[in-house]
Amino acid sequence: MDLLSLRQVRQATVDSPCQAAVQLQVERVQVKPTKSGSEYLELKLADAEDHLVMRVWGDAPGFPAARALANGAFIAIAGEWSSGTYGLEPKQWTLRLLEEEERIALLGGPPELREKQARDYAEIGALTEALRDPRLAGLCRIFLEEYGERFRRTGAAREYHHARRGGLVEHVAQMMRAAVALAAVYPDTNRDLLVTGVLFHDCGKLWENCYDREGFTMPYTEVGELMGHIPMGIEVVNRLWRKLMEAAPTSWTSLTPASESVRLHLLHLIGAHHGEHQFGSPVLPRTPEAILLHHVDNIDAKLEMMAETYQVSPLLAPNVFERRRPLPGNPVRPLALYEPAGEVPEPAGEPTD
Repeated sequence: MDLLSLRQVRQATVDSPCQAAVQLQVERVQVKPTKSGSEYLELKLADAEDHLVMRVWGDAPGFPAARALANGAFIAIAGEWSSGTYGLEPKQWTLRLLEEEERIALLGGPPELREKQARDYAEIGALTEALRDPRLAGLCRIFLEEYGERFRRTGAAREYHHARRGGLVEHVAQMMRAAVALAAVYPDTNRDLLVTGVLFHDCGKLWENCYDREGFTMPYTEVGELMGHIPMGIEVVNRLWRKLMEAAPTSWTSLTPASESVRLHLLHLIGAHHGEHQFGSPVLPRTPEAILLHHVDNIDAKLEMMAETYQVSPLLAPNVFERRRPLPGNPVRPLALYEPAGEVPEPAGEPTD
């Protein structure tokens, strides 16, 4: 039986069931009552890229083994997978605990995802090291040195987009590429400030959406619930900025723009990046960099959601996919790229007048 990831199983079952084994971590086991008063289980499971809620009914052969699972356990489920009433679900399945070697391999993630995130992290480092403003470059360097490990296991969200271990690195790297391109189109934009704003706009999520060191569980935290990532991001920047200024050379006092203005504009980017009060921003974008950052953030999130929809959502009609919230409607397959038909061959023989 083929060993597939959850995402691969979703893709394989769009049209018909498939036989597969899937390795997962148990995030939570909940015992729930049925309408008749008996018990069933709700298992919240995850791998490096996806999540699954699996229901195990009391008469299922695997019910006793599933009920005995501990939160955080690593398991393999093998059986026939299909899209059913409750979404993706297995039939005639078996369950076993993973061996240590299998657990380590699963935590590493699929090779292509692991390689992509490594490239993205390296590009973030290169783009921030290339900043001309020594204060912003220094601030980024301190952040990556202190929080790089935590950054690399943080998701960009709990749901919707880049909701996976290391997803925030992917989101930030793609946003930086877009921001650099837009800064070239709008040359009056402060490119250094914009790139730095991209790195720090979601830095509070390191305490709101961070995965456990040894798993795919994203625990809720009291500070994340009481504060949220925007206020926490502002606090992180202020703390790192104080540390940076304490070791700053005296020559920085004559830099233009003044250091306090640089800090204030960076904080504004963090506070305004959701774009509207109703979406959690305490202030609306009031600078060109804040407007660009807000839209680059929104574009990357929406396009990631579209890309995931094309991979895993069922077709409602030719080229029309079932909607995944919060997208505004049923996504339609994009127009294929134009491919030239090739050169028209010259006619044979000598040309005539």
